[in-house]
Amino acid sequence: MPFYLGCAVWSYKGWTGDFYPAKSRPQDFLSLYSDRFTAVEGNTTFYAVPNAATIARWQAKTPPQFKFCPKFPKTVTHGGLLAPQIAEALAFIERMSGLGDKLGPIFAQLPPTYGPQFLDDLTAFLQALPRSQREIALEVRHPNWFQDSHTRKLSTRLQQLGVGKVLLDTRPIYNCPDDPQIASERRKPNVPLQAIATADFSLIRFISHPKSEFNEPYLQEWAQQVDCWLRQGKTLYFFVHCPLEERSPHTARDFQQLLERQATPVPSLPWDRIALSPQQLTLF
Repeated sequence: MPFYLGCAVWSYKGWTGDFYPAKSRPQDFLSLYSDRFTAVEGNTTFYAVPNAATIARWQAKTPPQFKFCPKFPKTVTHGGLLAPQIAEALAFIERMSGLGDKLGPIFAQLPPTYGPQFLDDLTAFLQALPRSQREIALEVRHPNWFQDSHTRKLSTRLQQLGVGKVLLDTRPIYNCPDDPQIASERRKPNVPLQAIATADFSLIRFISHPKSEFNEPYLQEWAQQVDCWLRQGKTLYFFVHCPLEERSPHTARDFQQLLERQATPVPSLPWDRIALSPQQLTLF
């Protein structure tokens, strides 16, 4: 599929009774999630690398077209220079390869302390990864990466290496009135959005506001950009975050419906094919 849609996590108990049926068991959350969305961002791997048995369970509990997009562990990306961590990064890729065809892009999220002065180190790290066998993507957060000269150098380097760019959009939680509900998410960097695709795939991380009216103008922009890139033959992964995760699935579904209304060539959402339960039918 050219377009994948989902959230940052699947194991969220607050979705029970809404996104998940009432009384759903945690051990069923992944199956339920993958019956509704087509991909998930693997935030959990940033904190702990799953063992082979866990990977096998993930693979078994999801449909054939589903994709996992795991994040490199913080021990790889947040310990200083990247080149000394190449062996650990390769081991992580090998572990995640147990997902088979369900493994989407693996992405490295660099800390705000890792700036353009480390471009040679970053290049050595990326060159050592099996980019012809696995899709690799990069998210940068140091503000200097977003200066024109450094943006051009980084984009050129990623294009040369076939590495995708992770696009972080935090505008909904910064371009809005102060609200205690979003205070925790404002730990994410307020960096400029640069809609640059450096490979034939890209990851978009949309940090949404709990109130839909603060998301709408940005989702409209993304709908136009996604339509353009899909028609150019790119594969896109769009993930919705939210300070109140209860809202994330519905914001993602709103975006899917927006794309469909403008006739963007996206596959239908599995969520829309789930039959209404007998309890729901009694409401009509």
